[in-house]
Amino acid sequence: MVERLEELGLRLAQLERENAELRAALAERDVRLAKLTLENAQLRDELGKNSRNSGKPPSSDSPAERAERPKKSGSGRKPGGQPGHKGHRRTLVPPEKVTRSRDRFPTRCTCCKHQLVPISHGEPIRHQTIDVPKIEPDVTEHRLHPVACPNCQTVTRAVLPRGVPRAMCGPNLMALITLLVGVYHLSRRDAVACVGDVLGIPISLGALSNVEARVATMLAPAHQDASTLVKRARAKHADATGWFRKAATRTLWVIGSKLATVFHIVPDGTRDEFKELIGTLGVLITDRGSQFGFWAMDRRQICWAHLIRKFVVFSDHADPRVRKLGEALVLLAQTMFTKWHQVRDGTCSRADFQDFVATLRPLFEGHLARGAEFRLPGVSGSCQHMLHHAEALWTFAYALAVEPTNNHAERELRRFVMWRKKSFGSQSERGDHFAERVMTVVHTLRKQDRHVLSFLRDTVAAALRGAPTPSLIPATT
Repeated sequence: MVERLEELGLRLAQLERENAELRAALAERDVRLAKLTLENAQLRDELGKNSRNSGKPPSSDSPAERAERPKKSGSGRKPGGQPGHKGHRRTLVPPEKVTRSRDRFPTRCTCCKHQLVPISHGEPIRHQTIDVPKIEPDVTEHRLHPVACPNCQTVTRAVLPRGVPRAMCGPNLMALITLLVGVYHLSRRDAVACVGDVLGIPISLGALSNVEARVATMLAPAHQDASTLVKRARAKHADATGWFRKAATRTLWVIGSKLATVFHIVPDGTRDEFKELIGTLGVLITDRGSQFGFWAMDRRQICWAHLIRKFVVFSDHADPRVRKLGEALVLLAQTMFTKWHQVRDGTCSRADFQDFVATLRPLFEGHLARGAEFRLPGVSGSCQHMLHHAEALWTFAYALAVEPTNNHAERELRRFVMWRKKSFGSQSERGDHFAERVMTVVHTLRKQDRHVLSFLRDTVAAALRGAPTPSLIPATT
């Protein structure tokens, strides 16, 4: 009997151990299942992202997603100019810029065919044709003669005067190469071919690269001018994207204001890097990135375009509570923008809009507070984060020159992103400097309605002479 009891005790202990192992295995399985479920949900969210509910560009949408885009209802009007539309005609070149004039007189009357005397009876109709002359390279040969001293017989050779390039390219050609590569983003080989085909000037890739290096140095003061302008601005937009140097990831920052746009290529997109670039003045318009957290909330504007994309994500959620929340937030945002557009077109005063915002804000924050109470991953945290930035959501209603979205910075980045896709970034620090400085100068000049090629040519010519280069800071600022 005792042996039987001992055997049963051992068997019971073994069963308890096996039971404990099974419970541990089940617990481990549950943890693994929960982790896989979360990963699956995250992957589904990533697969479901498109230009409507994320920051992805419309060009990345699949054909099926493009087919699901809301179709714009047609106006029913025929294509082209509408009745009452002010026509646009080609502006004639002013007389002082006309190269040559040819007076044309009729020879016979259109009625009786009588021969006419070439005397004008009224103002002529002016018709201008514009062409370019045959392009021939303008080659200057500097002959540096050696001369022997009659006193000591030492032979001294002449040197190039200040302002004459030590390489083959003159100021105009250097400016044009910069325009082709840094503005119109031709590949280096295409730029070499273009210079050869159009100008008849044979140039090597090495010579072109040398031009880039020298122009990058010459544009450093202009880049600093643009940086000064955005640091002083009352309102400035900031955004970032990736850049590559020899396939290594770097960060491309853009900071844009009314008068200037400045680009910076830096090792990373951290807060410390950004703080060195932005200055301390004005209202900052950005998304909710943590790197902007050092800026005071009462001098920030959170981009509503980013918020609306998040609301669209909520409206597509599997949980009906979240879907209802997202639909309500999208509706409130659309209502707010409708009113804001009335402010923009002058049919609503800013004071009336501020009263409207005072009514709308509690409703909006109430919905976010309700979403924060759901305790759902990807929803509650986002709602709580928006509430944390609540003070920075409505700055545009009270501060002049502040927009509710960061579309300005995104538009400024677009051409740089297209250049990155074509060129795969740069190969050196010199390449980074050339890219950021040329793009800064071009975007800033266009904002100030100044001629790009003329500025590049004047900058190169001044730098070669050792004179101060032109400034990007307008004289009126």
